[in-house]
Amino acid sequence: MASQWDDQMEAFGAFIRSQRKLANLTLRQLADLTSLSNPYLSELERGMHQPTVRVLKQLSGALNVSAEMLLEQAGLLDRQAGAPTDAGGAASDDVERAIRTDS
Repeated sequence: MASQWDDQMEAFGAFIRSQRKLANLTLRQLADLTSLSNPYLSELERGMHQPTVRVLKQLSGALNVSAEMLLEQAGLLDRQAGAPTDAGGAASDDVERAIRTDS
């Protein structure tokens, strides 16, 4: 039985795959643009890995997608508040949220 986190990673992988295809990139081309391995990207697209912030940043640049969108797709950003979430998906405390939104 798949957990909610597994489902989130599969959805994230599908999002990365669709963005890669929209950009008309092969896995090998994306690997070259991000300095990530072809097998790792393949497994990421199949929802087998939780990406690090470094990986999200590399994908953001290569796919021309905002880092915020990737964080949201990976389940690491609270969709309503724009605040980072912990591993269980709970929003961070109000102080952190206030700091992030302060201009």
